[in-house]
Amino acid sequence: MSRDEPLRTVFMPALVVLLRAAEQEKNAPLTEAEVHAIRDDAVCMTVPLSIASGLEGARGYPDISPEDCWREWLSVRERTAAE
Repeated sequence: MSRDEPLRTVFMPALVVLLRAAEQEKNAPLTEAEVHAIRDDAVCMTVPLSIASGLEGARGYPDISPEDCWREWLSVRERTAAE
C-alpha cells in the first residue's frame, strides 16, 4: 500500500446486500429513487484499492458501484432472477 494508491468506497455491509434486503422487505422491485436513497444512507468507508480488493475477495463476490448503482442493481436483479 502506498500513499499514491487510488481509493475506493466500500459499503459495510455491501451495497448489493442492502438493496437485496430492502427489496425483499418491500416485496416489490425498488425504484431508482429508492436505490439512490439506500446508497446515500448506507455506511461506507474509503480505503486503498488493495484493501478494497482484499475485502471483496474475502466476501466472495463483487459489490456494485455507488456511482452506477441503479444500472448495476438492475443487472444483478436480472442475473439472480434467472438462477
